Amino acid sequence: MERRLAAIMAADMVGYSKLMGADEAGTIECQKSHRADLIDPKIAQYGGRIVKTTGDGMLVEFLSVIDAVQCAVEIQRAMPSRNSQISDDRRIRYRIGINLGDIIIDGEDILGDGVNIAARLEGLSEADGLCVSDLVYQNVRGKLDLPFEDLGERQLKNIDREIRIWRWAEADSKPDTGPTPPPGVLPLPDKPSLAVLPFTNMSGDPEQEHFADGITEDIITELSKFRTLFVIARNSSFAFKGQNLDVRDFSSRLGVRYVVEGSVRRAGNRVRITAQLIDANENKHIWAQRYDRDLEDIFAVQDEVTFAIVTALEPQLVASERQRALRKPPENLDAWENYQRGLWHTFQYNPDERDITLGFFDRAIELDPAFASAYAGLGYALYVFVILGASHNRTEDMERAFEAGQTAVKLDEHDPFAWVTLTRGYLLRGDHEAAINGADTAISLNPNFALAHFGRAHALWHAGRPAEAIKSHDEAMRLSPNDPMAWAYMASKAIALLMLGDYEKAIALSRKSQQQATSAIFSYLAEISALGHLGRDDEAREAVRRAMEVKPDVSMAYVAEALPITDPKCR
Repeated sequence: MERRLAAIMAADMVGYSKLMGADEAGTIECQKSHRADLIDPKIAQYGGRIVKTTGDGMLVEFLSVIDAVQCAVEIQRAMPSRNSQISDDRRIRYRIGINLGDIIIDGEDILGDGVNIAARLEGLSEADGLCVSDLVYQNVRGKLDLPFEDLGERQLKNIDREIRIWRWAEADSKPDTGPTPPPGVLPLPDKPSLAVLPFTNMSGDPEQEHFADGITEDIITELSKFRTLFVIARNSSFAFKGQNLDVRDFSSRLGVRYVVEGSVRRAGNRVRITAQLIDANENKHIWAQRYDRDLEDIFAVQDEVTFAIVTALEPQLVASERQRALRKPPENLDAWENYQRGLWHTFQYNPDERDITLGFFDRAIELDPAFASAYAGLGYALYVFVILGASHNRTEDMERAFEAGQTAVKLDEHDPFAWVTLTRGYLLRGDHEAAINGADTAISLNPNFALAHFGRAHALWHAGRPAEAIKSHDEAMRLSPNDPMAWAYMASKAIALLMLGDYEKAIALSRKSQQQATSAIFSYLAEISALGHLGRDDEAREAVRRAMEVKPDVSMAYVAEALPITDPKCR
């Protein structure tokens, strides 16, 4: 059996069946023209070998991974001009995936995981796009001047390990002035907008139709609790039930950017539920997951899967929107995008970014003075910079944070983020019972809001109730297990454990918090104190040294100001 290392490119035509159904002869001729004039010459130019072709795709082997990527990019860059004189419904567009891996030679064919991964990467690419494996990215980074976006670790079908994936993101670097919707197409709202389409019953059992509809309805209900999302109502989504439309058709007819779709399949006493989130404007998948459950209690399974989908979807939506805002030049941002940019900088917990962060929120408020979330973002950011010791005037910033929270609640008393911000304002004033009540109000408005549970936990141990705080910390981490603020959740829980005298657990969780990318000085406090209580002075001194690398001017006075705890026994 002959093996060798190769760069494998898998390419596929988007919407091949639809194109062939509309104009079989024209599609074939157009495909031949693209191959003869562009694709085959480019492959030959970069030393590639076409292993095999299908009606809608091809598999190509390259000796050089740099040549493979350069070839793919030049093909994709050339296709828009070739399509410029062709109507949208007749254009041929390609998806491409490239992997670097070991292949098995079988005559003229090539086989193996290296080939399979390339094919899966092609399936994840958007039209006119390119996805590559981490091995490919590491080999071209610094050698080709091409922008790539990290899509993270993904579990690919029939691949026994997760693969880190990178997306060629050249189009993202162009200024996004926003498309002008054609006549009859609803304009997009000024915040993340989505429709949850009725989940498809794949079971062949009509009884499962109610189960599929129930999951869809529950997801719509739960997502509607997030004030930062625009969610299409149940009746409008269900009007499309049974219709075989492209997600972009759903998107344009409902006036949303994102579409959630899924399916339900029952086999015996097992049920498999799949769900995926699609950015219909860019025609790309953002998130997908599969859930396999025993069907002992159909309603319990429905609740469990709904919870799992919602808690995964909301952070993905927010992250996608924040990335869109980050790609736009500041002068092109509207109120919503200024708000998102402000949040992104806030959660970096970088004292040096105080002015730029507050500037984004101030600009959002200037553009929309009735935007409650912008005031909430401003108040929360001011709270963060106060406790980081980055205020120009601590007293003034504390008062401004509290006033911003009050204004946010007055503008929209049903916005849980407004109440979370007011909770933080109360904490800075030492009014911890009011802070707990504010967090409870936020949770009553949206039980799935992780930041509200975290705010409640924080307020509880400030008030000298660390045992109660533990449960709220755990709820926050369960609701948002991949949260960029995970370090803060861990650091806060570590302090609650410290107050309870559980020093070893406090040390372990404090150190885990320190390992997170955006961790701040608070990640070190529980470890230092717990080591001191245990008499492990050398380790405590080392922890202090590491803490002072993060914040050289840290002091007891700073900690007392940042964490104004009510109960003297817990100080």
